[in-house]
Amino acid sequence: MSTHIVAQTGAIAEAVLLPGDPLRAKFIAETFLEQAVQYNAVRNMFGYTGLYKGKKVSVQGTGMGIPSISIYANELFRDYQVKRAIRIGTAGALQENIRLRDLVIATAASTDSGANKVRFGGRDFAPAASFPLLKTAFDAAVAKGYQPKVGTVISSDMFYAEDPEEWKLWAKFGCLAVEMETAELYTLAAKYRREALALLTISDSLVSHETTSAEERQTAFTRMMEVALETAIS
Repeated sequence: MSTHIVAQTGAIAEAVLLPGDPLRAKFIAETFLEQAVQYNAVRNMFGYTGLYKGKKVSVQGTGMGIPSISIYANELFRDYQVKRAIRIGTAGALQENIRLRDLVIATAASTDSGANKVRFGGRDFAPAASFPLLKTAFDAAVAKGYQPKVGTVISSDMFYAEDPEEWKLWAKFGCLAVEMETAELYTLAAKYRREALALLTISDSLVSHETTSAEERQTAFTRMMEVALETAIS
C-alpha cells in the first residue's frame, strides 16, 4: 500500500490508464474491462483492474493539475512498479485546424509550472513521451480510421489565467493544446525509467470558443479510451 492508493501488491497492472476524472475511470472499468475489481477509493480517487482482450490493465483517476497527478504517478511508479502509464484527458485547442473531439497525441509538454524549476534547481527539463508508446498509439488510431494530431502541448498550472491572451504565445510556438498534467507525468516517467504517453481529446477551443458538456467529457470520448487500451496491451 502507499499513502494515497490502498491496493495490495499485484493488484495493479503493469499498464495503467490515467484519467483525471475518477468517474471516467469508473466508466472505463464498467464499459471496457472484464472482471474489473476496484482496488482504490481513497479520497474517491477510484482505481480499477480488469482484463481487456484477455490482458490485465488498470485505470486510476489522478485529479486535476500537476501536484495531483504527481502524487499518483509517483506512487504507481515507485510502489506498484507500473511500467506504462497512459494519460487520457481533455485539452483546449490552441490551433485553428484542431476541432472539438479531435485526438491529440502529445510528443512533449512545455509548462508554466514551477515544479521542474524546483526539481532541477532552476534549470529547464524537456518532458517528452515514450516513442514506442507514441508510435503504437498513432498506429492504433490510424488503424481505427482516426486522424490524430501529433505535437507538443502546454501543461498549465492555471485554468483561469490572469492574462486571457497568454495562450497565444504558446500557440505561436506550435503548441497544439493546453492541459494541466502531461509535463509532470513525462518527467516522472523519465525519473523512474518508465514509459508514458498522453492521449488528449479536445473538449474546447480557445480559438473558436466552442466547448463540450461535462457529461460528454466524462463518458463520450471513447475513441481516446479505445486507442489507449490498445496501446496499453501492445
